[in-house]
Formats: sequence, structure tokens, C-alpha cells
Amino acid sequence: MILLGLDPGLRATGWGVISLDEGRLRHIANGTIRTQLKTTLAERLCEIFRGVVDVVERHAPDSAAIEETFVNKNPNSTLKLGQARGVAMLAPATMGIPVGEYAANLVKKTVVGAGHADKNQIQMMVSHLLPGVSIDSSDSADALAVAICHGHHLPTKNLSWQQAVAGAQ
Repeated sequence: MILLGLDPGLRATGWGVISLDEGRLRHIANGTIRTQLKTTLAERLCEIFRGVVDVVERHAPDSAAIEETFVNKNPNSTLKLGQARGVAMLAPATMGIPVGEYAANLVKKTVVGAGHADKNQIQMMVSHLLPGVSIDSSDSADALAVAICHGHHLPTKNLSWQQAVAGAQ
């Protein structure tokens, strides 16, 4: 089964693709979709959408997962992050790919063992769990962590495990 993890952001959206085969994880690809800071919000959201669509077309994941939005002190920043997240979710969903959602603390706890792990700990554990991986950025490391979390929790999610497995065949 091919899994896509997404770590949404308006400036940088990380993505990571892994395979899960009989409980074994293998890195396929990862990267970062960077938007142009001097463009409008609508144009940046289009860049994110097109970037995620491109990743989905290139790697044909069976399922995707995204980190849930956390609330910042600045409500405007939270709103913009939510818009980026919505666009990132929309891309695989419009292509018929189920999308799971995970709280940041659950992703960290699944990958590192602690719900308040920092970015360095996440990157180190992703490198350990996916030997030989060359991580594009901290955003793509986070996205790979989301994909790993998804692989561990997919059987218990409301995403019809049988449907996801059937799609992989």
C-alpha cells in the first residue's frame, strides 16, 4: 500500500510518500511545495493544490493523511493555515483517495514516543524508521511522520481498511 503524508503550510507544504507492505515501511519520495511569498493568497493556494495533485499523479497513493490544524495565538495565521490545509486535503480527495486526519501530538507520539517531540527528534526517528532516506526539509520530515502515523493507525481509522487495501491491489 502506498501512503501519502502531508504537512500543510502556506509558505511550505511538506509531502512524503512511503509504502507499507506487511508491516514494513519503505521510503518512496518526499519534498516540499514552496509558494511564492509575493503572490496573492488565492495564487498560493493554487500552487499548493497543483503541487499536491502533481505528487498524487506521480506516486499514485492508495491513501493520504494530513496533520490537523493547531490553533495559533494569532487567529489570522490559524485561518490561513486552515485554508492551506483544506486545499492540501482537497487535492487527493478530488482524485478519489481517502484522506485521514491526525493530531500533531498523535503523530509525534506514534513516531517518537512523546507527544511533545521537537522537529529534530521527529527527523531523527523518521531517518531511523526509513533507513537511507534523504529528507528534503523539516516540513517533508513532518509529512513522512504523518504517513508513518497513518500506516500505524489506518486499520483502526474510520477509513474502511478493506476499501483502502482493495484500492492497492
